[in-house]
Amino acid sequence: MSSFSILKSPSKPLFFVSNQLEKQFSASDLHVSQFINGQQFHKPSISKPFTSTSSSINKKPITAITATQKNDKPLSSSSSSMSLSVSEENLAFPIMVNGCTGKMGKAIIEAGVSAGLQVVPVSFGSESKSGQIVEVGGKEIHIYGPSRRENILTSLLKENPNMIVIDFTVPATVNELYSKVGVPFVMGTTGGDREMLYNTVEKSKGYAVISPQMGKQVVAFIAAMDIMAEQFPGAFSGYSLEVIESHQSSKLDPSGTAKDVIKCFQKLGISYELDQMQQVRDPEQQLEMVGVPEEHLQGHAFHVYHLTSPDKTVSFEFQHNVCGTSIYAEGAIDAAIFLAKKVQSKADRHIYSMIDVLREGNMR
Repeated sequence: MSSFSILKSPSKPLFFVSNQLEKQFSASDLHVSQFINGQQFHKPSISKPFTSTSSSINKKPITAITATQKNDKPLSSSSSSMSLSVSEENLAFPIMVNGCTGKMGKAIIEAGVSAGLQVVPVSFGSESKSGQIVEVGGKEIHIYGPSRRENILTSLLKENPNMIVIDFTVPATVNELYSKVGVPFVMGTTGGDREMLYNTVEKSKGYAVISPQMGKQVVAFIAAMDIMAEQFPGAFSGYSLEVIESHQSSKLDPSGTAKDVIKCFQKLGISYELDQMQQVRDPEQQLEMVGVPEEHLQGHAFHVYHLTSPDKTVSFEFQHNVCGTSIYAEGAIDAAIFLAKKVQSKADRHIYSMIDVLREGNMR
């Protein structure tokens, strides 16, 4: 894992910077700022809310934590002493990645191959893509439609009894399939009937990691927010909150991550309803207003949470910006390795989240 150093200047933000700064290493942009002075705070313009380069802002005392992923390069460290090897853990197991015709599925397969996992050359997709052969990570993956899923999955599990399925498709399409067949799975999508999914897995006594957010660093940020909310309830009473989230135009539902963070702010004493959240899906607005790089318009997750005190003299701003899919792919592979351990040890608990994966502490 990358080590961190602290760079501090009296007139500039405080940054945590990777030892690979020139590669702009991190998976998310976490920006926490506080402005306090004797005059009314001038709220930053909505234009480019994810940057702070204006001279007026630089003159104010700022504390910031910032890290931004700019590409899809793997986030794992190259240090052999810190990396988690599958072979070292004696957990060489096959994975089946469904939805591999999309960017996320392809990224997961590539991350799995990089981690030394065996990829089953079969994937489930839509009926229109059934029969296709997709080459990913140097492997040919055969795509099968909905009509043959159960029979094929049953056969694959017999051939690969320690197989783990990773799925980023719509939960409704596989809500009962994995539990019925008895295959452990990692589910990383939002939407669907989550309660039904949990109940189905629980009744089947199967194993699963279910999390709408697979980005490890983002999950850690949400966990930190939740801890703050639990320990300091009402700390931000009276503050106003503005939330803006931007995702690719194909994402129809509101950000589940933003919902989780908003719940933390509500515990901290802020009155805010989920329908107040501003969703940005228009590419032109994403370019001009949010500042999303053009090459990532079809794959990004930008969030900003802006808090202002009642008298407008104090402001806090939190940001986490993700470009591409590597943060989620790496997290999904870590979740699969974690789940394989639980299955192998016949753990009493069967359903886990990414918080559990983080707490295990053996991420690559």
